[in-house]
Amino acid sequence: MAGRAVRAVRGAVQLERDDAEHMHERVGELLTAVLERNSLTADDLISIWFTATPDLHCDFPAAAARRLGIVDVPLICAQELDVAGAMPRVVRILAHTETELPRSAVQHVYLGAAAALRKDIAQ
Repeated sequence: MAGRAVRAVRGAVQLERDDAEHMHERVGELLTAVLERNSLTADDLISIWFTATPDLHCDFPAAAARRLGIVDVPLICAQELDVAGAMPRVVRILAHTETELPRSAVQHVYLGAAAALRKDIAQ
């Protein structure tokens, strides 16, 4: 391989309910899957953007990352666009990483019903 490069990894998960503990569990599962499927560790992370649909109010999705021990990585949360007919209760991530993986080998992770959001890149 040609060495380490900056890559972006996308993912999403749909929550069953607007509950902080449930959010921490599901977002933690998403982050863990992103790291494992791309052979990454917390040290490989540069930053993570989280978005949540407007119907989620229970907590910041970034709190799940902190619970996993991702404590020295810049995290930011934002509200997803409120588009009519959009899937409800979804948390999305955009993680910037340093990795030896070529862009074509990056595995984007869409868990459960959220896989329907990006059938073209979900793995």
